[in-house]
Formats: sequence, structure tokens, C-alpha cells
Amino acid sequence: MSANGTHDVDRVVTVLREQVLALCAQASRAPVSVRVSAHDVAVEVAWAENGAPAATVAVPAPAEAVVAAEPAPVGNTFTLDAGTVGVFYRAPEPGAKPFTDVGETVKPGQQVAILEAMKLMIPVEAARGGRVVDVLVADGTPVEHGQPLFVLEPDA
Repeated sequence: MSANGTHDVDRVVTVLREQVLALCAQASRAPVSVRVSAHDVAVEVAWAENGAPAATVAVPAPAEAVVAAEPAPVGNTFTLDAGTVGVFYRAPEPGAKPFTDVGETVKPGQQVAILEAMKLMIPVEAARGGRVVDVLVADGTPVEHGQPLFVLEPDA
């Protein structure tokens, strides 16, 4: 398969994976298994029969860093947005110091938060550097794909 064809399939699978994560986040119970494939594009979600809650969740896709999307600047600020659905966490664990806070400067590629999706802890990294002006989401809050998480001012 050509490099372009592989890239297209990977993009499709990424979108499908995000949709499966969104579906599972809205479901009343966890699925028994989720499978997302790259070649020959396959997505499978299975729930326990008879409404029984699932005992385990199997997700073969690796947790990879999600670089926060970067929309067009508004005035002299820009936002770092969620790259996927999940639960937003500012720190690596409860009670720990946040990855970043208002007034601090972040660099491109620096981890600024975690999004938990189906028991996967996905690092959120800044797409570009700047000074954190505001944190828009409370710790432990579910977020949607594309939802603004932080407001930053560009580096001087």
C-alpha cells in the first residue's frame, strides 16, 4: 500500500477509534471488548449479553500522546483543545501537583494534562508554547473532542 493510502487508512481508523470511545463513554456499562484495526479498516465493540456489566475491557490500541489541537488565535491568545473525548485530569495522580498552572510557560510538546478514555491514560501535549492564562476545565470533568482546555498567550 502506498504511503498516502496508509496515511488515509490511519486517519479513518483514528476517527473511528474516537467515535468508539465517545460511544463507550456514553454507554451505561463498559464494553467487554473493543477492537480497532488499521488495514482493511475494522471496528468491533462487544457488550456483555443480558445487560450484565462487563468485568474487563480489552483495548489493543496503544495509548499515545494526543497533541492538543490548535485553532486560530483569538486576539493575543489561543486555546489548547482536547484531541479526543475523555475525562480531563490536570495532574498525574490525585493530590499531585498539576502538570501546569496559570502563569506558567509551556513548551511545544510539553505534557499539560491527561485524558482518560476507557481506562487509557492519554497524555495531552501542547501544540505550541506560551504562557497559561486560564484553565477552562475543572479537574475530573468529561470533555469532548475539540473542547478548549487551556487559554495561552504566545511566547514573546
